[in-house]
Amino acid sequence: MPVFSRFFGIVIFMHWNDHQPPHFHAKYSDFEAMIGLDGAVLEGSLPRRAMALVMEWRTLHQRELQDNWDRVRLRQPLNNIDPLE
Repeated sequence: MPVFSRFFGIVIFMHWNDHQPPHFHAKYSDFEAMIGLDGAVLEGSLPRRAMALVMEWRTLHQRELQDNWDRVRLRQPLNNIDPLE
């Protein structure tokens, strides 16, 4: 489970050889959500404020997320993505 960003107690990661559609996972405390690179919540949930922060971060880093999705599918090391500040 390669982690590539952390901010405000939220951990962002992808799984090796994960299924389509392109997505990432966000974990906050006991909550976890699977979020498509297009912003759709595919599974799970986060508290409202944490979800808003993740969505803001996703919008800022769409290209980097797509690059990491491509890299994880090829089992290449992922690039760290700057946290939300």
